[in-house]
Amino acid sequence: MTVDQLMIIAILVCSMGMFMWGRWRHDMVAGGALLACILTGLVPSAEAFAGFGHPAVVTVACVLVLSYGLQVTGAVDALAQKVLPAGAGQTLSIFSLTALAAILSGFMNNVGALALLMPVAIQIAVKQNLPPGRVLMPLAFGSILGGTTTLIGTPPNLIVSGFRDEAGMGHYGMFDFTPVGLSITLVGILFVGLVGWRLVPARRNAETASFDTGTYLTEVRIQGESKAIGKTLREVEVILEKADAQIVGMVRGEVRVIAPYSRRVLREDDILVIEAEPESLGAALSSMGLKLEEEVLESSNEQDDTDDENAEAGDVKKPDSKKSRSAKRASDTAVKSGRPNGKSGGKSTGKKTGTDSAAEGKSGADAEGDADTKAPAKSDELVIQELVVMPGSPLQGRSATDIELRTRYGINLLAVSRQGRRSIKRLRSTSVQAGDVLLMQGVPEAVSGFAGDYRCVPLATRDIRVPVKGQAVLAVAIFIGAIGVTALGLLPVAVSFSTAVLAYMALRIVPPRAVYDAIDWPVIVLLGALLPVAGAMASTGTADVLATALLDSVAQGNPVVALALVLIVTMTLSDFMNNAATAAVMCPLAISIAAQLGVNPDSYLMAVAIGASCAFLTPIGHQNNTLILGPSGFKFGDYWKLGLPVEIVVVAVSMPVLLWVWPL
Repeated sequence: MTVDQLMIIAILVCSMGMFMWGRWRHDMVAGGALLACILTGLVPSAEAFAGFGHPAVVTVACVLVLSYGLQVTGAVDALAQKVLPAGAGQTLSIFSLTALAAILSGFMNNVGALALLMPVAIQIAVKQNLPPGRVLMPLAFGSILGGTTTLIGTPPNLIVSGFRDEAGMGHYGMFDFTPVGLSITLVGILFVGLVGWRLVPARRNAETASFDTGTYLTEVRIQGESKAIGKTLREVEVILEKADAQIVGMVRGEVRVIAPYSRRVLREDDILVIEAEPESLGAALSSMGLKLEEEVLESSNEQDDTDDENAEAGDVKKPDSKKSRSAKRASDTAVKSGRPNGKSGGKSTGKKTGTDSAAEGKSGADAEGDADTKAPAKSDELVIQELVVMPGSPLQGRSATDIELRTRYGINLLAVSRQGRRSIKRLRSTSVQAGDVLLMQGVPEAVSGFAGDYRCVPLATRDIRVPVKGQAVLAVAIFIGAIGVTALGLLPVAVSFSTAVLAYMALRIVPPRAVYDAIDWPVIVLLGALLPVAGAMASTGTADVLATALLDSVAQGNPVVALALVLIVTMTLSDFMNNAATAAVMCPLAISIAAQLGVNPDSYLMAVAIGASCAFLTPIGHQNNTLILGPSGFKFGDYWKLGLPVEIVVVAVSMPVLLWVWPL
């Protein structure tokens, strides 16, 4: 072996050891490997960072943004609500959830798919009286398997496609991975969902209870387009029950009813007080076309302000429709109750405009005047954040009206969670207590300013999505269009998906500033850094040397044995190091083995794609395995009890399918 070959092997061995050790993050290890190759002359300085412009890297970043768009619009929540069976038993619930995760993972980032469905899985575990891990591990494994079915399902597939193109054979198509990936996914889901989940250790994790903030009491208004108009209260309750929500009170005009009559017919502008789990809040709203009361008041106030400006300018006459009058009445009621008619939803300085006593002593007219001068500017980049009220907070015993929440901070109180106690008092007049969890809506700076002023602690572990009407359909349509353009070969996948990301930004499906937050930058750095390292492995001839050693010592020239060897070695490496890194290291080796045997390299590249994705033995092999570690209370050695049988199933199914679809 030459000096260059020995150096690249030493760098790769050290990198693998660092990946497995886990002391440093994988992007740091990959960056160190790249710098080592540059300093030793294995990678020319001019090509050091060429990997960051690789189509695979661009595509991975785009998929992450598009997945984020599908999350925040509530598109996946709506799908889960329709697909998952209500009232099913343990096996059917786990099987359905696992299958849904696999379907989603085929077309979006599999980590994103798992994150979306984790709250649903925990709810199923509670309903079925199961340890959380017995639902979460099948869910994680299903999302990993589903990623193998399409080109964009998982980063290793994109990396394999890139190496095929560099070898002069062109990129893989969107569904070239489907025959093999779908086969192992179907068999794997059947095994995991029907039988395998029983192999998961039954660990009751006490930590999960600490994240349970209970149910929210939320006010929602029935508007003209709502499906609830004309239905009885009982009919609406039946529909809401499917979203794990229930009606605990209602408000009609100035009348508040604690236990409303179940046959009462609902009308436009009725306000329902519903109780829902945080994760079910978005589904409860979308199921009946309901609108959060605070958002209704905000939009009506802004419309009144616009109409006033137009009327003063002599341009238009204020509309006098029933809808406008009802919105005006809601606005007037807010002012009469001491709540100023100020704009909200904009950027706030987060600082108080005076002492608390001075704020409380202001008249409605004074407050309204302050709103005109101090109301924050409007912004479309809103967040929905949970805040827990700490003991000793200045907010204790006071309401949103008392502190002039919207006028001074430009944020909305959407809901209150108070475990064990219920109240149908209007949210804006509800006195807050220590330990309450408040659901706030506003720009990040305003919410942070409020939290600091009133000693509230953000609960960053929640991801509560309230769907925006119409955006979910638009997001799905753009995403399907990008996939269709790629599948038809009209545009490369990187170009097609970049166009879709631009459309998401232009249409505000994903606000431009949020695009960069949606990208998992450590993964991008990992890919961009390791691609030149893998290229050095091929250019120095190291891949050929290692391939020859494996063929002579193990496979002994048998292409089928060599194929199984590539699959098993890749799968083993992926259990202990990042799957993208594994694919980047194994692709040159697979191409070299195929060349020496004189057989079809596609078989071996597909084996790398399958092996790199299917990491089920450890919590560090795949991000999805890591995500469920804490909520499930698992130990390091718990994964192999289900993971080993699943890996055996993958090898048993994929080998004959590989030889059939991609013959040697």
